[in-house]
Amino acid sequence: MHTSPQQPPYPQTVVVRKKGGGCLKALLIGGAVLVGLIVLGTLLGGGAKDDTSAKPADSAEHTGQAAKPKNPQTDEPEQPQDEPEQPQAPGLGDVVKDGKFAFKVTKVEKGLSQVGEGFTISRAQGQYVLVHLTVKNIGDEAQMFSDSEQKLVDASGRTFDADSGAAALGLKDSNAFLNNINPGNSVKGILLFDVPKNLTLRSVELRDSIFSDGVTVSLAR
Repeated sequence: MHTSPQQPPYPQTVVVRKKGGGCLKALLIGGAVLVGLIVLGTLLGGGAKDDTSAKPADSAEHTGQAAKPKNPQTDEPEQPQDEPEQPQAPGLGDVVKDGKFAFKVTKVEKGLSQVGEGFTISRAQGQYVLVHLTVKNIGDEAQMFSDSEQKLVDASGRTFDADSGAAALGLKDSNAFLNNINPGNSVKGILLFDVPKNLTLRSVELRDSIFSDGVTVSLAR
């Protein structure tokens, strides 16, 4: 019997998988995810940094002003306390004391060119200023009142002596030249000063003697 030669089997398709293909794909995906996370983290981190560095426009550091101290009991800013008002200097009509005398200035006249009449007339070099006052002895023994111890002060701080001669001759009610006043008694006197014209008065300094501290009465008006 003739036997046909045996045919070779059909060729079979063999699928060969490339090594490393899946790993490469996984690496690419992982890299993309990592890049995305880095970008996202950068965006989030930059926004947080901006938020934390921002300061209110009215903060103490931004405005350059020091923060107000807080009250430890209420935790609220302490309110500034008002400064005490300075006491006003005594003026016209106020009673002031120095040594054994109590003084009260009642009136001020200025702008007089002369005082007295006839042979007793006195003419001012500038202008006469008359300071009317009451002097009372509040001590326990007699005290001499003299206009030579009293001073007139102008706005520039200059001091002026009383004109005793013109007062004694031209002012019959001066009572300011070596007048001895007993305890409890009082006299009305006039201090006369020869000062420049257009002088701005500030005060008069009154003393019971050359050894006393004196007291100041404001004449500013």
